[in-house]
Amino acid sequence: MSILLGLDIGDTRIGVAISDALGVAAHPLCTLTRKNRQVDLIVISDLVSIHKVERVIIGLPISLDGSLGMQAEKIQKFARRLEHVIDIPIEFQDEQFTTAEAEEILRELGKDAREQKGLVDEVAAVLILRDYLNRDQKIASPASMKNN
Repeated sequence: MSILLGLDIGDTRIGVAISDALGVAAHPLCTLTRKNRQVDLIVISDLVSIHKVERVIIGLPISLDGSLGMQAEKIQKFARRLEHVIDIPIEFQDEQFTTAEAEEILRELGKDAREQKGLVDEVAAVLILRDYLNRDQKIASPASMKNN
């Protein structure tokens, strides 16, 4: 198996998780505070290099009816740009309810809202990566989703 990087991409922060080398478990890595597109892409590229990542998994918010909203389109656009700076596959994982689940996990751990702010993105990235590792079917790569 290979090392995977999971991303929960938001407008303000990007939660980052990483798998173990066996592809069995996902662990929180960090939360990136978004600077600008170029810096964000470089930082993710650096993480890919440092951790010898072989595939990036990006959470994609798919609506209950299966449609893609404005946030999903922004994430797909970011993924297409990321493809130009890293030379490994990128795949999407439905991230429905991961933020709510992450917030619940942190509440159960006794973290207050202030403590949750950065952690929720990391935990959401872990959940995205966990779901990817556990799923049977793959969602298409950014190159095959030419909506923009």
